[in-house]
Amino acid sequence: MKVAFCGNDNASAYDISAGVLKNVCFVDALNLVPHVFLLFITFPILFIGWGSQSSKVQIHHNTWLHFPGHNLRWILTFTLLFVHVCEIAEGIVSDAQMKSRHLHLFLPAMMGFVAATTAIVYYHNIETSNFPKLLLALFLYWIMAFVTKTIKLVRYCEDGVPLSQLRFCITGIMVILYGLLMAVEINVIRVRRYVFFMNPQKVKPPEDLQDLGVRFLQPFVNLLSKATYWWMNTLIISAHKKPIDLKAIGKLPIAMRALTNYVCLKEAYEEQKKKVANQPNQIPSIWLAMYRAFGRPILLSSTFRYLADLLGFAGPLCISGIVHSIQNSNQNATNTTGKTSNSYLSSQDFLRNVYVLAVLLFLALILQRTFLQASYYVTIETGINLRGALLAMIYNKILRLSTSNLSMGEMTLGQINNLVAIETNQLMWFLFLCPNLWAMPVQIIMGVILLYNLLGVSALIGAAVIVLLAPIQYFIATKLAEAQKSTLDYSTERLKKTNEILKGIKLLKLYAWEHIFCTSVEETRTKELISLKTFALYTSLSIFMNAAIPIAAVLATFVTYAYQNETTLQPAQAFASLSLFHILVTPLFLLSTVVRFAVKAVISVQKLNEFLISDEIGDDSWRSAESSVTYESCKKHTGLVTINRKQPLRHQLDSYEQPPRRQPRPFEIDDIAVKVTNGYFSWGSGLATLSNINIRIPTGQMTMIVGQVGCGKSSLLLAILGEMQTLEGTVHWNNINETDPSCEATRSRNRYSMAYAAQKPWLLNATVEENIIFGSPFNKQRYKAVTDACSLQPDIDLLPFGDQTEIGERGINLSGGQRQRICVARALYQNTNIVFLDDPFSALDIHLSDHLMQEGILKFLQEDKRTLILVTHKLQYLPHADWIIAMKDGYVLREGTLKDIQTKDVELYEHWKTLMNRQDQELEKDLETDQTTLERKTLRRAMYPRESKAQLEDEDEEEEEEEDDDDSMSTVMRLRTKMPWKTCWRYLTSGGFFLLFLMIFSKLLKHSVIVAIDYWLARWTSVENGNKTVNFTRYHVAVFSMLCGAGIVLCLITSLTVEWMGLTAAKNLHHNLLNKIILGPIRFFDTTPLGLILNRFSADTNIIDQHIPPTLESLTRSTLLCLSAIGMISYATPWFLVALVPLGVAFYFIQKYFRVASKDLQELDDSTQLPLLCHFSETAEGLTTIRAFRHEARFKQHMLELTDTNNIAYLFLSAANRWLEVRTDYLGACIVLTAAVTSITHGSDSGLLGLGLLYALTITNYLNWVVRNLADLEVQMGAVKKVNSFLTMESENYEGTMDPSQVPKDWPQEGEIKIEDLCVRYENNLKPVLKHVKAYIKPGQKVGICGRTGSGKSSLSLAFFRMVDIFDGKIVIDGIDICKLPLHTLRSRLSIILQDPILFSGSIRFNLDPECKCTDDRLWEALEIAQLKNMVKSLPGGLDAVVTEGGENFSVGQRQLFCLARAFVRKSSILIMDEATASIDMATENILQKVVMTAFVDRTVVTIAHRVSQILDGDIVLVLSDGVLAECDTASNLLLKEDGLFTTLVKTNK
Repeated sequence: MKVAFCGNDNASAYDISAGVLKNVCFVDALNLVPHVFLLFITFPILFIGWGSQSSKVQIHHNTWLHFPGHNLRWILTFTLLFVHVCEIAEGIVSDAQMKSRHLHLFLPAMMGFVAATTAIVYYHNIETSNFPKLLLALFLYWIMAFVTKTIKLVRYCEDGVPLSQLRFCITGIMVILYGLLMAVEINVIRVRRYVFFMNPQKVKPPEDLQDLGVRFLQPFVNLLSKATYWWMNTLIISAHKKPIDLKAIGKLPIAMRALTNYVCLKEAYEEQKKKVANQPNQIPSIWLAMYRAFGRPILLSSTFRYLADLLGFAGPLCISGIVHSIQNSNQNATNTTGKTSNSYLSSQDFLRNVYVLAVLLFLALILQRTFLQASYYVTIETGINLRGALLAMIYNKILRLSTSNLSMGEMTLGQINNLVAIETNQLMWFLFLCPNLWAMPVQIIMGVILLYNLLGVSALIGAAVIVLLAPIQYFIATKLAEAQKSTLDYSTERLKKTNEILKGIKLLKLYAWEHIFCTSVEETRTKELISLKTFALYTSLSIFMNAAIPIAAVLATFVTYAYQNETTLQPAQAFASLSLFHILVTPLFLLSTVVRFAVKAVISVQKLNEFLISDEIGDDSWRSAESSVTYESCKKHTGLVTINRKQPLRHQLDSYEQPPRRQPRPFEIDDIAVKVTNGYFSWGSGLATLSNINIRIPTGQMTMIVGQVGCGKSSLLLAILGEMQTLEGTVHWNNINETDPSCEATRSRNRYSMAYAAQKPWLLNATVEENIIFGSPFNKQRYKAVTDACSLQPDIDLLPFGDQTEIGERGINLSGGQRQRICVARALYQNTNIVFLDDPFSALDIHLSDHLMQEGILKFLQEDKRTLILVTHKLQYLPHADWIIAMKDGYVLREGTLKDIQTKDVELYEHWKTLMNRQDQELEKDLETDQTTLERKTLRRAMYPRESKAQLEDEDEEEEEEEDDDDSMSTVMRLRTKMPWKTCWRYLTSGGFFLLFLMIFSKLLKHSVIVAIDYWLARWTSVENGNKTVNFTRYHVAVFSMLCGAGIVLCLITSLTVEWMGLTAAKNLHHNLLNKIILGPIRFFDTTPLGLILNRFSADTNIIDQHIPPTLESLTRSTLLCLSAIGMISYATPWFLVALVPLGVAFYFIQKYFRVASKDLQELDDSTQLPLLCHFSETAEGLTTIRAFRHEARFKQHMLELTDTNNIAYLFLSAANRWLEVRTDYLGACIVLTAAVTSITHGSDSGLLGLGLLYALTITNYLNWVVRNLADLEVQMGAVKKVNSFLTMESENYEGTMDPSQVPKDWPQEGEIKIEDLCVRYENNLKPVLKHVKAYIKPGQKVGICGRTGSGKSSLSLAFFRMVDIFDGKIVIDGIDICKLPLHTLRSRLSIILQDPILFSGSIRFNLDPECKCTDDRLWEALEIAQLKNMVKSLPGGLDAVVTEGGENFSVGQRQLFCLARAFVRKSSILIMDEATASIDMATENILQKVVMTAFVDRTVVTIAHRVSQILDGDIVLVLSDGVLAECDTASNLLLKEDGLFTTLVKTNK
């Protein structure tokens, strides 16, 4: 066929006698001119002149949108491109019906398409480089295009072309679009004045883009980049080179920060408050406040969602059209139509073209997916913004909560933590899902209407099946939640038990009780597994319902249709309706989840409301440092908050928060700091706790408040601080006269500033240094003086990183005394006028108290002339006080100096004197026990094993990688991108090979059956009409029903096998882990932090129990669905395989890049969540301290930073998920297009064609699930890997060379011990701790072992139990070498009392005799010997009285005596006491010594002494030095050696 612009089958084509514009072909040629013009002008500028322009604006991101009408321009251009595509298609279809080729029908349209694309690229480049003058070219283009198109439209009108003709409609739409684009261009000129005006407008980029820290660009990029998340490419690709960290994701844009959103929500909430102010019973509605603050984005998201849902129905309709056309064309292949010379296509004819339908299907899919992802993104962003606002709101409320609320238990810390961790997240999730609430009903109704159109009444039956089964889904969902709750209860109990085992592992091993406790954990685990089984059953039922409902619905529909209708089922109907059923099931499945979340959200809002209207503390803002400064408040502008960058954010939050300040109240007398007049104070109950308080606190002096326990001393402090409810009376704070020259020193301080150390020490989760300076500037000299005064330096030296060590809940646990001293140091360090110390000596021993009094209080504070109010019980310090307030039963008994009281109230003074004497006597006793050295010793023991373990917790290197030490970047990256297949295989096999086989087999079978069902449908509908008889229909229906039944059964089997396999794997992994850990060597527990081991049992076990099975199920299902779909399409049209190669390559790279980035972002999200939750709980705990210091603003600021950090991580994670989904969805759309085009071109059978298209459509839904599940599984397999790393640990050697039956029942009877050339070490690779020790201990002897710290005393005691490696020499007890004995036998026959008294939760009986071997009489006898009988008898339940976790309900002394009773119950002839008296007071120690001498008179007792005085009356003393036995004789003989080691030890200890 010849090619000519106007065609060569018509002579009049080139005739212009009637006028140039009357010639259609010429008008078409005229339309080419503007497009060619634009290309000629813009290409040189785009490719040549670009380098010189880019330096115009110094800006970090090239994403700056500043031309008006930006979004409108993009939308119009996209519409224009779509219309161009239609014009090209129309031209090509029309041309196909001509006798010769008419280029003028489609060539101008093609050029138009190229020009429109160029226009938007050109515009984008000009905009990012901010060079508007070049926009003139576009302005001219729109005018020319508008004119030429209008000429064409007028020409059609003159020719009388009707509206029904497609070409006329397209031209009309084009005219409108070009006109609008021209208007947009004029608007840019009007606003920016870049041409025709004298002074062009200068524009600055948005504030966020000037800040190089902002990396989240979604709000600033153009529409195309917004829709496809193109800006995320750099981040996701860079994740391959180095892991994403907090620096890489930067800061949140201002509009998304917690502060901005908080201000919006707060204003909306205040409005609601005003509305209900006059109605007493009404509470302000949080729902309305949330709608006011965040309603607009939710509406936008819902709009996107509706558009996406409507476009979703294009799929089934296009399939129906394509299959129908192919079927008809096959039947009508014979009658071909004749070709015309000049045809105008009508819209109907155009849409009957199969290729047109295929392209439309492709475009509809692309648009639908884009809208859907946009809807998801908007809701997630809004949800995150809402969560940030709610957290800020809760936090501000916490800072204003009245103390009585917390102390009276109306508002517990647990409730506050739940609000933060659970309720805010529930609301966020509800927001994510809420567009579904109104989008789903519309989707369901539309689907049912379309089905009815296709199949008539039988469609309603199918829909009824779906609707009737939906409530079952809801029922299952509620049951799932219940099962999860009970599982949580059991796992909490199991963790509690595991924690106890790990804390007391040393004792359990020494007493050979590990198996008893292990069994107890296994019992709880069994209960947990039963609950998990229920959970798994409901999970698999839920999965089964989801898979089986569409099969059941299709079966019901088609069988009804076959028997009810005369006409047979057509392929077009069958596959369109199948596709519709797939669409219908998703909303119904999701509906149950959404409804559940809605119910939870309602409850969360109720809890939030209760919290937000709870009592607040009274406002005493006149005692505030910042009274002289006013800050500009946050201004509102059109919904955006302007935030002044010059001020730190916290000031602005403050100014938003704080009520207008009253002026400070001046007070006449200068030498009084605080005066309380006629004060009555209460803790919120209305009853006065403190009554008739009239006190004065002199400035610059020390005031002591004394009195009995519970007389209201601490309450008085808190009342002065304004923490209590004032019933009547006033608290005056004096205003220091600033002009007085004597106040020079204090001028640098705030006038009302004060420091406070609470009775219960409160630490931040921060370093020691941060805890002490507490936000003040660091001054080295002052810091040193304070740490010395509180004698903290020795403790700091013990910590692994000195004062940079993290302490607090997540850090290292310090003892009570150490915590208290840090709190006092914090109060001293602050440069404040007034210092309140609430009983600072309570947890300190006498040395420290004296030191603190002398150095800290008398020297440091008095020299500074600071006012000090000190609550104390230590009356010996009264002489130091300048002023004394004596309290009794909530009122002031006496006030004055000590001299005043001595003269006026002799009785009280005498009472104090007797108390002082008593305290002095205790003092002498106390001097013997030195509590501080003990605390330091405990700290040292806790610290050093961890240091020696330089093993990092990263066991990430796979075994095979360890050989080559090439740690270049590429290897690391290879590891990061590699799926942990080895770990996956370990996990799968730990469920058992049979179940693994069953799972794989049933999965493959199920998917084969599902494909068979659809294939059978294709066969059944494609058969020619003539061949169909009643029997034929019956045969097809029978096979179809059988296949569907088999499919439904297999759905149930597969979902059950996956869950069952997951459960078995979880059971085996936990069982192996527990046994491995319990049998591990003691060295392992010394070197591995307890938290690390516990993590394996908590977080990791939880992932293995509950998260891996559903992920695995989802992954296998979506992968097999995609594979079966590709197989089916390839079977229908083998040509499809050719197109599959590039798509496969693209998919591989997308998943590879995404998995790495997703893993990093997930870790960031997890790691930024914990500090936020901790900050909330520590604020609630330290409220009084924070408020006393007036540090609310600093803490708010910190909370906002933590919230923003967590939110940015979560935002990036969800943006990465959208990035992936958009790409996989577009790939899916390409698969649909290629499948459609190849099957139309090469296919013949309409049934198979429909089948292929149906499967291509399902791929789009499942591709992204494959990648996301892969990424999730990769993260979750980390848990299996960590558990496995513990399973490779070596256990202790429990088997001896002797058989247990060979050991005499009553061994060791005598208690004779021979130590022969003993050498001991902790591990094969460590130095020996005992070297060639020789000793002989006769039966019944009392032996003392002493030596300096680290000399090997404790190692010797451990050697008796083979807890350490005896690599040379031996210990022989009663003639048997202990190395030959089975460990259990050896340990169960000896007794030991350890330094730390360990009790387990349970009963007293269980603690004394967990094996339940002894009679009650024996237990009572043991308690009597330990002098506990009377105490235990007085308890409810006697021997069955409850012991709480760690024995916290008994004092340390009582606990140690219980341990003694425990050792006595086990009637062993050898008792070892390992520094057993170290942590108890003198009285208890004397009891212990007496008991050992009487009750154990016939047994061998080995005492390891921490004070030498204990062993002076022993039969024999062994003195160790550096692992060598230095001296061995009776104590009296050793003391004769003047320069002997023992003599030295005795002298230094006295």
